[in-house]
Amino acid sequence: MNESEIRGLLDFLRAAERLKVVTRSAHTHTSDGTRESVAEHTWRLALMAALLAPHVPGVDAARVVRICLVHDLGEAVGGDIPAPEQARRLAVGATDGKSAAERRDLLTLIAPLPPGPREEIIALWDEYEAAVTPEAKLAKALDKLETILQHTQGKNPPGFDYRFNLGYGREHTNAPPLVAAMRAILDRATEARAESDAN
Repeated sequence: MNESEIRGLLDFLRAAERLKVVTRSAHTHTSDGTRESVAEHTWRLALMAALLAPHVPGVDAARVVRICLVHDLGEAVGGDIPAPEQARRLAVGATDGKSAAERRDLLTLIAPLPPGPREEIIALWDEYEAAVTPEAKLAKALDKLETILQHTQGKNPPGFDYRFNLGYGREHTNAPPLVAAMRAILDRATEARAESDAN
């Protein structure tokens, strides 16, 4: 890389730092009760991918980790939109969904990067959104599971809707067998947490 490319990389990394302070919108709290940042979610998602992907036949584990690392980059610009709000927007016929807005934000964020890294990030992000490849399907499944996992251990606000999580991301977490087994365990933990918090 030449100096101009290095400066562009540094500009991108400075802008991506915003993910450390952009909080997740789904009332996701850490175990000490603080709002979870997008960067914290992404870190544990990438850790999950590094640990689990090698046990899923037919996937490139390193690619799954890379997909996980870039899947929420656009939120550094536009923030995070909670799943219930996304569903509400679709129900009222909104034409500009989360995906389109987040992709625009991603393109803004990565603009300083040299063409090679910029194109790789776009390709990985598009792959995640399309969820057609085995790697993207696994990344999307783990993304849903990481959110559910956090909800089972975080200090959630009063009246938190645990039951929403029992259906959340179901279409992405029925396979492969390792993901389905993890989902079953997390569903039981969600039920237990719902009952515990109700009492």
